[in-house]
Amino acid sequence: MRPLVAVLVLALFLVSCVSTNFVKLGSGPTYGPVPVDSVVVYRTASQVPGKYEEIALLNSAGSSGWTNEAQMIKSMRKEASKLGANGIILDALSEPGAGAKVAAAIFGTSAERKGRAIAVRVLRAPE
Repeated sequence: MRPLVAVLVLALFLVSCVSTNFVKLGSGPTYGPVPVDSVVVYRTASQVPGKYEEIALLNSAGSSGWTNEAQMIKSMRKEASKLGANGIILDALSEPGAGAKVAAAIFGTSAERKGRAIAVRVLRAPE
């Protein structure tokens, strides 16, 4: 019985995770990783203070029943930090429709929450 419980807990953990992948943009320089805490979230490009370089397009997905928007943004920030980005500009966060949620409940499938963002490197003016 205990191995079954362990498998179920592991399955629940894996289903509840948010996954983020990326596509590199442009042919600019490669940056070293930055601390996750230094990756700032911007709702629009106009909020970015000054010039920036687009590094990658981030795509996140997670089960709507086990994840939330905060977890999606955290996953995006983590991936952006690995790429040397010090900011992300949110593009879209979307919820599955009511029909998808009902189908997921009936058929035991996943209804995914999705998100997109652009990982950016905000360029600092020389002092």
